[in-house]
Amino acid sequence: MSEKSYLVVGLGNIGSEYAGTRHNVGFIILDAWTQASNIVFTTERYGDVALVKNKGREFHLLKPSTYMNLSGNAVRYWMQRLEIPLENVMVICDDLNLPFGTMRLRKSGSDGGHNGLKNIAELLDTQNFARLRIGVGHEFEAGGQVDFVLGQLSGAQKEKLRALAVKIVEGINTWAFCGIEKSMNLLNVRTRNEEKSNI
Repeated sequence: MSEKSYLVVGLGNIGSEYAGTRHNVGFIILDAWTQASNIVFTTERYGDVALVKNKGREFHLLKPSTYMNLSGNAVRYWMQRLEIPLENVMVICDDLNLPFGTMRLRKSGSDGGHNGLKNIAELLDTQNFARLRIGVGHEFEAGGQVDFVLGQLSGAQKEKLRALAVKIVEGINTWAFCGIEKSMNLLNVRTRNEEKSNI
């Protein structure tokens, strides 16, 4: 596979009962990308996949069908099948520690308590893969984390995520063409500005 091929993984849980939940932010972003590109997902081993091409770059989009806690199985399989190097992998997931709609792209790091990232790191035996965290807020009482992440996004929140998807696709293209540092500068601006406004 060419070094110009990339694997972009959106994390979530399969099944209608999980559609539109906070934990499925990764799925929502990839769905918005394919819809805007007039491309459909096909069901393959370990997940739904789609291919988006742009100026010589190939973006293989993956929505794992393994459920969140076993996402690493799908990521490892598709990396091997497509012969995509670790530096060309990006994972998109929800983040309880960020205000809703904020974004934070990192080249590596801890799982931050996210079970999907944790399993991917365990199966790849490294934390050194790009991850884009999208804030879903943390408006829940003590002990209510699971119910919150599996709760439904509001209609307005879904619309905001679809709007964010445009910026995210721009950031992913920037990553592929110009490197992750420039992509971080593009996508992390919103986070820094909102943090300043909350001081």
